[in-house]
Formats: sequence, structure tokens, C-alpha cells
Amino acid sequence: MAIERLTHLTPELLAAPIAESEAHGLRFVRRLTDEWLNGVNRFDRPGEALFAARAAADVVAVGGLNIDPYTTEPATGRVRHLYVLAAHRRRGLGERLVTEIIAAAHGHFHTLRLSTSNPDAARLYERLGFRPRADIAKCTHVMGGV
Repeated sequence: MAIERLTHLTPELLAAPIAESEAHGLRFVRRLTDEWLNGVNRFDRPGEALFAARAAADVVAVGGLNIDPYTTEPATGRVRHLYVLAAHRRRGLGERLVTEIIAAAHGHFHTLRLSTSNPDAARLYERLGFRPRADIAKCTHVMGGV
């Protein structure tokens, strides 16, 4: 399965991840698409990127990297909107996406932050070098020395 950097986004492209995530009460995949469409977040500032994994033509996983909006430190990036369709989990796609995000951060960010309430996602991030943090607002994990 190929990981690709997205330079355009439509609701149709993420239709399956939007539908599945919303069925589980999650709105962040739709928010990703809405913010892209209204221009609030197109992952196009220096160092930012949006990635997807495809099975044939269908996007089955998505995740991005932004300048962290919750700090004034411009060299802090934020892992955002990571979602893998349930049928494609436990196949290494989340790890491949996060690894691609970390690689994209090199040379742009010295620290990466994220927030997750999902224990499986937390374990994935920790395996990849993120450390749990409870002392930073809107942040559950940090990776330094990117």
C-alpha cells in the first residue's frame, strides 16, 4: 500500500474515513476536510504536510503535520487527524503514516506534539518515540529532537 502526500482534498476522497469515524462519534476527519475546503488548514505552510494511504484508489488512512496551533513556538509541529479504517488496522499503516510525518518534520520542527484519547494510538506513538505528557495543555505526547 502506497503512502502519498496529498496536495488536494475533496470530501469524496475521504468519504469512507469520514463515514466510519463519525459512526464512532469522531468528528476530526470531517473537520480535516471542512478546514481544507474553507482554507483554514491546507497543510501548506512551511514544514506542513498531509499524507494518505490508498488501497487501489480508495484512501484507507490519513494523517497530517501542522505547525502546532497551541504554542507560540514556530519550531513545534503537531501530528494531526491520524485515522486508519478499521478493516486496515494492525497492518502497519498507522506506523507508516506516522513515520512519514516524522520524516517530513526533519529540518522544519525540533519538537512534535499530539493529543490522543485512544489507548491503541497512544501505544503506537510511544513505540515510535513519543513520550506521554500530562503537563502541557491540549497535548498527550511529545517527541523532541526531531
